Amino acid sequence: MKLSRRDVIQGAAVTVGSLWAMGCATTGAAGEPGAQGQEAAGAKASKPLSILVLGGTKFLGPALVEYAQSRGHTVTLFNRGKTNPGLFPNVEKLQGDRDPNKAEGLKALEGRKWDAVVDTSGYVPRIVKASAELLGPNVGHYAFISTISVYKDLTTPGITESYPLAQVEDPTTEDVNKHYGALKALCEQAAEAAMPGRVLNVRPGLIVGPDDPTDRFTYWPVRLSRGGEVLAPGDGQDPVQFIDARDLAAWTILGVERRLTGAYNATGPTRPLLMRDFLESSQKVLGTDARLVWADTAFLAKHKVEHWGDMPAWAPRVGEDAGLGRISVAKALAQGLTFRPITDTVRDTLAWFKAEPPERQAKLKAGLSPEREKEVLTAWHQEHDKGNAQAG
Repeated sequence: MKLSRRDVIQGAAVTVGSLWAMGCATTGAAGEPGAQGQEAAGAKASKPLSILVLGGTKFLGPALVEYAQSRGHTVTLFNRGKTNPGLFPNVEKLQGDRDPNKAEGLKALEGRKWDAVVDTSGYVPRIVKASAELLGPNVGHYAFISTISVYKDLTTPGITESYPLAQVEDPTTEDVNKHYGALKALCEQAAEAAMPGRVLNVRPGLIVGPDDPTDRFTYWPVRLSRGGEVLAPGDGQDPVQFIDARDLAAWTILGVERRLTGAYNATGPTRPLLMRDFLESSQKVLGTDARLVWADTAFLAKHKVEHWGDMPAWAPRVGEDAGLGRISVAKALAQGLTFRPITDTVRDTLAWFKAEPPERQAKLKAGLSPEREKEVLTAWHQEHDKGNAQAG
């Protein structure tokens, strides 16, 4: 399966609606000491800041707002007012549109001053350029939520922030579906050009945890909780990376407090995590009778079970996505990025999903349907049992 950069990391944008206006979970290795965000719970910042969040009402956005408030900062939201408008009644909300060509545009931001801005909803360079240029004279720091999809490919394990970036032949294109990663890279550059030396570009991998609209992590806790035979991909030795939205939010806010600049990969855990360890620790903490059936990549390919889409969060450790589960986060770790235990994210994600309306729970947005999984497991047993019989 050839994955687009958009498919790899940020397909949630399609799920929740308009990319440009979208207001867009933490893992440590099993048994790793947890960290409630990056500072002790309830700790206040040494200097309260006024922070503008562009977006702020979907998935990562609320986590950012909540952590910023816990640190004693004052938050203002700017968005269209269409996604979860009832959230944060105690927070100032400015209504408008990221696109300056729209009637309301950025007018609500004119003449206002903040210590910092966190941009969770920038996908098109022209849009990011407009907001960064408008805010630049009145804002001290700009944190842009980017993505590891900015890199030209994901074939190489250990990709650092200096790895070559994706490029697009026509830099004026606004086709986010086709050029997601390259446009995100240009968004980073647009922000830096508008506010040189004052921009933090945060490049997360797969963002997971409660409120995830994609189900790319949620699939596994939900499927394991159902018990029975669970189709598991590969031999269990493929590395996997993701970050709880709450830990990403905490580190981003702390980066704002410290006025960090430059690019930082932000995914986890601290130490390498294998798919087997992830699923087995999840099964254990959920206490289910799930039985993992590991199917090799050749079998999965033969039966058209694709990595990432059909088997969420997983990519083989060889091939065009060999680096996907081995992105270097050494730079962010050196600046205090920490992760709560995987088991916390697993438990919290399942609890959140089970509290969702029945219609939301009825069908996961990622992974195999129960019928399709049963079909593939039947085929695996037929081939496996036949092979064992012949060998005997």
